[in-house]
Amino acid sequence: MTIKENSIHSKQPVIKCDSVYKIFGDNAKKLLQEANGRVDAQEFQDAGCVVGVNSASFEVYEGEMLVVMGLSGSGKSTLLRCISRLTDTTAGNIYIDGEDLLALNSKELIELRRNKMGMVFQSFALLPHKTVLENIAFPLQVKGSSTDDSMKRAMEMVELVGLTGRENYFPRELSGGQQQRVGIARSLAVEPDIWFLDEPFSALDPLIRKEMQDEFLRLQGVLNKTILFVTHDFDEALRLADRIAIMKDGIIEQLDTPANIVLNPATEYVRKFTEEVPREKVLKIESVMDPVGSTDEELSKLQVSKDAIIETVAEEVLSEQKPVAVLDENNNIVGVLNCSTIIHVLFGDRSKS
Repeated sequence: MTIKENSIHSKQPVIKCDSVYKIFGDNAKKLLQEANGRVDAQEFQDAGCVVGVNSASFEVYEGEMLVVMGLSGSGKSTLLRCISRLTDTTAGNIYIDGEDLLALNSKELIELRRNKMGMVFQSFALLPHKTVLENIAFPLQVKGSSTDDSMKRAMEMVELVGLTGRENYFPRELSGGQQQRVGIARSLAVEPDIWFLDEPFSALDPLIRKEMQDEFLRLQGVLNKTILFVTHDFDEALRLADRIAIMKDGIIEQLDTPANIVLNPATEYVRKFTEEVPREKVLKIESVMDPVGSTDEELSKLQVSKDAIIETVAEEVLSEQKPVAVLDENNNIVGVLNCSTIIHVLFGDRSKS
């Protein structure tokens, strides 16, 4: 477990799901009780119900980005909607900062959403008759902020997402990527502790999508939000996530770090997702390094960070005759990297790993 994971997991989870089910259909609760929690999606479908989420249990910690992914119909968006209580669960428990989400009344739920939750969806949902600045300020004004205060905060958000100079444009005058930035800025204006993003970049063309991912990673580096991010794009999940939950038929097949999902897929379904992944573009040095003391050879003068992606240092490491020291953020040697390891990652038989 990394230092970041240790520090994260020593605290109370921000989000906790305990055996959460969401089943659509008139007899959903009755069928679930009769099944004693052992839900077969096909049997429920034959009985006229659709299984959206099937016994989801997990925790998300402060500052963590959990990416929930799967194909269309896997249940990923339904799970997000359950945790934000846009959809009512059929069974199970959900806690936000230790508070029972399902026990909140309508007024308490509205307060929670206004003060703790930010949401960004695939559709930008901007108000066409309002400028960029007015769109961003709108939720603050709904909360009761003065016009001056809300506009000042909105301008800060404009600068944060790189739209300075376009604050007086209307949505129709912006590109798709710029409109999505407005949506992100609007959700951040209320300073949410928890950020829900449901396929926020899927409507964008590939180049703009990559730019938005870069921008999103930059924002997270600055803001350190607790994030639940839904996508069907595995490359996007690998790029953004601290951990990934892969869903199929409402079930979380595996929840793990990107490196562990690529190196140790838990099911055949997960393995199919990972088999075409160029590992050198995903794995960090720390996931393939050997322990300190594993070699008696003298170390090279070259040193690499444990957090470096393999692709970025592979050429340098392969140019060395001696093993390379791996450093942590305090420049302590925490591992050793051999040329043979890099060669195996780049050219090895993935079917045996």
